[in-house]
Amino acid sequence: MIKLGITGACGKMGRRIYELASQDKELEVTLALEKKGTPLIGKDLGRLKVSSNLDGLLLVDVLVDFTLPEAVSEHLDYVAKYKTPLVLGTTGLSSEQVDKVQEIAKIVPIVFSPNMSIGVNVLFSILPEIAKRLGPDYSVEIVEAHHKLKKDAPSGTAKKMAEVIKQVIQKDVPVHALRLGDIFGDHTVIFCGNSERIEIRHQAHTRDLFVVGALKAVKWVARQSAGLYTMQDVLASS
Repeated sequence: MIKLGITGACGKMGRRIYELASQDKELEVTLALEKKGTPLIGKDLGRLKVSSNLDGLLLVDVLVDFTLPEAVSEHLDYVAKYKTPLVLGTTGLSSEQVDKVQEIAKIVPIVFSPNMSIGVNVLFSILPEIAKRLGPDYSVEIVEAHHKLKKDAPSGTAKKMAEVIKQVIQKDVPVHALRLGDIFGDHTVIFCGNSERIEIRHQAHTRDLFVVGALKAVKWVARQSAGLYTMQDVLASS
């Protein structure tokens, strides 16, 4: 059984990770973390007490992090200290933080992905092939929409889509970001020629699709050696 730690355990994503992980016979949640100073510290989350003590990583086999960019650097320090594998889904990281992720991955295995959805990661694989087959006569742009409380824009998912397409067409892909209501996640890639248009759209109906992917990554990364991995690696081995 894999002992799991969750950062931001009382947030919307963290709590859902806790709920689904608690139903999984292969997982045991042994650490629920929240930031120092929050009134949630010491409160019950199921049978656990919410903690701010990152030294609790001694109790876990894998840490999963869907929090905020400002918290990630400290979390990375502690996974390096305790050699704890990490599933990192936090988006909006600075280039310096991404560099730090790469450095820490030399010490511990890290699955780092802007989107843990299985469907989105399939799109990451096929979008370059579509761009290659359509060729330079087709323009491409991306439109993404998320809930109004999402802080980073464009989303990490949209940036990754633009990145994999750019590798083929050798130019930047415009990305348009919308922040409206309670949208979980909506990404549309538009390829447009002079006489036709192709739209590829992914819609998230619930946070559960991200949680399911994250827990799949937890089970996978627990068996890996140090290195930086993506959901592509997880899915290729599943």
